[in-house]
Amino acid sequence: MKAEEPLLSVEHLSVEFISGKEKLRAVEDVSFFLKKGEVLGIVGESGSGKSVAVTSILKLLPSNGQLAAGKIYYKNQDLADFSEKQMRKIRGNEISMIFQDPMTSLNPVFTVENQLVEAILLHQKVKKSKARELAVQLLEVVGIKDAKQRIKLYPHEFSGGMRQRVMIAMAISSNPSLIIADEPTTALDVTVQAQILNLLKQLQEKANTSMILITHDLEVVADMADQILIMYAGQIVESASAETIFKNPLHPYTKLLIRSIPAANKKSGKLPVIEGNVPALKDIPKGTCRFANRIPWIAEDEHEQDPKLREVEEDHFVRCTCYQHFHFKEE
Repeated sequence: MKAEEPLLSVEHLSVEFISGKEKLRAVEDVSFFLKKGEVLGIVGESGSGKSVAVTSILKLLPSNGQLAAGKIYYKNQDLADFSEKQMRKIRGNEISMIFQDPMTSLNPVFTVENQLVEAILLHQKVKKSKARELAVQLLEVVGIKDAKQRIKLYPHEFSGGMRQRVMIAMAISSNPSLIIADEPTTALDVTVQAQILNLLKQLQEKANTSMILITHDLEVVADMADQILIMYAGQIVESASAETIFKNPLHPYTKLLIRSIPAANKKSGKLPVIEGNVPALKDIPKGTCRFANRIPWIAEDEHEQDPKLREVEEDHFVRCTCYQHFHFKEE
């Protein structure tokens, strides 16, 4: 792989779910790339399609999900064409995933040691005794004290933050080139959330690992991401560097997300919210701006018909002309 080539390049990705006789498109025409050592933040509310887009990279879609279109190049290999046998060599070995809820990802009937050792043996050619040593070292790396004793415990004997640290230890056990973290701090309190994010950042920088961080909270990616994609109803609505997104947000959805960050509204007393909800798959508007019904104070003719993602300044992409006319409701 040439140095200037991206580690991962996703091109025109579309994902569908089959519901009876219908094919419902959850992700439509999503493209992005990620270089070695970079962090990509994908942000949007629940139902925006961000997790579906990324789990399709590893072919972890549910049985009624299918890749409808697109290419997924990892180290110049198109994963879309890979068989299940080929994908097993990629998953967990070269691309690791940290899921939202460690309690459902960890097996409750096996000790942490059993599960960590199994993960190490699956991806490294070492003896079981060596795998146990490495497992303890990994727990120490992710900040679990008294690792030699605590590794003997079951998942339910750990706090939520400690379980997430175990999941991170499993994810880095194979020294992957890419880590996908899907809402890794959702179930944690604010203090523990900050600790986990700081840990992920340290590990990513130390190993120069690429990372995709999926979240509904822009504040989570503020200090970690190099690039940010904003997704809504299955589409990318804005894409730019993290610095650009926070200094010069353009799409109405991005502006409303930023305004909803608590830290930005300490003086106001009341936290602004985005009215309405992300539409269900069967209710996604066709041939118009998908965000239009959540900003009804913007005139219909100020939205683009069948809006495309276009570059409005260097490396800054926005969907729909409504960004040119947007103002907050109370203005």
